[in-house]
Amino acid sequence: MANNPRNNANKKLKHHRNQDSDDFDGNPEAWATLDKNFKHVQSVLDRNRMLIQQVNDNHQSKNPDNMVKNVALIQELNGNISKVVSLYSDMSSNFSTSFHNNGHHKEG
Repeated sequence: MANNPRNNANKKLKHHRNQDSDDFDGNPEAWATLDKNFKHVQSVLDRNRMLIQQVNDNHQSKNPDNMVKNVALIQELNGNISKVVSLYSDMSSNFSTSFHNNGHHKEG
């Protein structure tokens, strides 16, 4: 079992992951920004959960006024989904830039 290729691959992967993590630990600003952005995303997702519940409640009520309110709620949901996509895109770009700016970009 000591020569199991799967175990060897796991060890190499773990070493590589730890090495990347150790290198990125040297950039606390990047981690703080990432944390802040994840919290922002989570707050938008929490708001969406509440909006979806309200839309469902309004729909089940079959009250015409509530159905009209759903238009604005659904528009807000749509905007929030776009906001989450944009936030994740920015996070990915910022993470990549920060990672490469810390000397991790290797020319091949």
